[in-house]
Amino acid sequence: FVLAYYKEFEDMVRATLAPGGKVSLLFDLRQMAGFTVDVAWEDIKYTRRHPNDFDKIAVVTHSQWMIWSAWLSQMFINADLQVFDDGEEARGWLEQEDADE
Repeated sequence: FVLAYYKEFEDMVRATLAPGGKVSLLFDLRQMAGFTVDVAWEDIKYTRRHPNDFDKIAVVTHSQWMIWSAWLSQMFINADLQVFDDGEEARGWLEQEDADE
């Protein structure tokens, strides 16, 4: 996982986010080969700059490191974050939460 992909993610969120709005995210990290220190540092900086931009975040992973990282990131954001083993279950959770609002 290279820093360029993370920067692309930041640009996509910025383009999607309406002023004063929030965005829900689905991260499927099951095929992710590695999580470098520069990406981890960028994630910390980004979430600290945008703590209120996210509504719900679903993370799909089998990696204990990714699970730990997801929960650590939640310390810096005001979002409902859930970790899943299954992508369909994660999508269902996001859709259910969106339907309830």
